[in-house]
Amino acid sequence: MEHSGISRGTRTLVIVVAITALLIALHSVFSQLSAPEVYDADDTEIAVSPGDRFSVRVADDPAGGYRWIIAEPRPDPAVLKAAGGHRATGGPPPAGPARYLAFEAVHPGRTDLRLLRCRRCGPGAADEPGARSLNFRVTVG
Repeated sequence: MEHSGISRGTRTLVIVVAITALLIALHSVFSQLSAPEVYDADDTEIAVSPGDRFSVRVADDPAGGYRWIIAEPRPDPAVLKAAGGHRATGGPPPAGPARYLAFEAVHPGRTDLRLLRCRRCGPGAADEPGARSLNFRVTVG
């Protein structure tokens, strides 16, 4: 056997580090591929498959007393269901704080999703000063 000047322990360490780096890279790729899709306010057409999870990202500044809700008429629950949400204080556009509203595609079909930014969020909330409405067409196929 040829002696290369590198000890057996060093070769083993290099191989272990290389395999670890490869596994980390593969995990990162698979995480990105399986992460829920994020749609922004201008993505009015959303196409997903049954079982997919996705989020809608909207600019959020609760200091003004506004919050985002799923407005009436609500999406068809046989096609789409709400799956929670969270707030992020920074990151990619939209610049500044954002609210992520999460959804799960249930069965094939098409439904409308309407989000409303409001203060009181009761009857007539869409007519409040400062209210904002976003409309999405969600196709599950």
